[in-house]
Amino acid sequence: MSKTSTEWVRHALNGPTMGTRWSAVFFSAPGLDVAPIQAALQAAVNEVDAQMSTWQTDSNLMRLNRAPVNTLVEVPAHLAHVLSLGLAIGRASGGAFDIGMGDAVQAWGFGPQDANVDRIRSAMAAPRRPAHELLQITGDLVRKQDAITLDLNGIAKGYGVDRLAETLRTCGIASGLVGIDGEMRAMGLRPDGTAWAVAVEAPDTERRAPHSVLALQDAAVATSGDYRHWVTVQGRRMSHTMDPRRGAPLLSSPASVTVVAPTCAGADAWATALMVLGPEAGTALADRQGLSALFLMRDAAGAVHARGCGRLFDEA
Repeated sequence: MSKTSTEWVRHALNGPTMGTRWSAVFFSAPGLDVAPIQAALQAAVNEVDAQMSTWQTDSNLMRLNRAPVNTLVEVPAHLAHVLSLGLAIGRASGGAFDIGMGDAVQAWGFGPQDANVDRIRSAMAAPRRPAHELLQITGDLVRKQDAITLDLNGIAKGYGVDRLAETLRTCGIASGLVGIDGEMRAMGLRPDGTAWAVAVEAPDTERRAPHSVLALQDAAVATSGDYRHWVTVQGRRMSHTMDPRRGAPLLSSPASVTVVAPTCAGADAWATALMVLGPEAGTALADRQGLSALFLMRDAAGAVHARGCGRLFDEA
């Protein structure tokens, strides 16, 4: 198409999903009817939420959680894919990313119900084996080999972003920027040939401000941090990120970890894993996995310091 960049029309679509909003920005020649694209994007994230939500009691994930141990349960293909990816990253991270932390997440009040002291004690006392040792997946059939409560909050949002990107392509849009609440995926380039600009948020509980800006092409970015969702126990603020070894929120962690990866589901899960591991073990694992990762840490005075690894963040 021989249109110049000034003749392209910018479209910015959005809608509700997973307690927040999805967004999609792309350009087209004049005259494009975006209504079918809006509907297709909304349907894509609705499907992810219906399959993977812990807030909807009738989601496929919650039905799987209620299924008896050692029972084969057929699940939709998207859910089977995300469960398999979650187990793979769980193994690769040595259990730092664990989709079997649902009992702890719920007990500490990061689900539909408030925190409960008895359930917190139970979650912390329970003997724990990682989900990749307890869940068996063959095609679309899943078997829990022991009692486990699954939670996909560390990967489902990223997968929702991937589904937005796939849906745009299905609609004939090859370049764009899609996201859900800060988890973003860039497709191709802008019409003028430049990369898509994506901000890395500063870990500030009071306001939303950029720490830095990334230029992305055909890549995804996700951030896990301690500054948006937390609980306060005996005057101490604790992040929503769970420590799989304790069945409780992390006692000490970076302020945030940002990961750039080919898919947003992968970036989402790895950001959580590296939060759990911390900057030393986390950067070593990120290097072995070939990931670009940015750790933001607070010192005793509250100042933020950066440590990066990988091609995009080596100079941080």
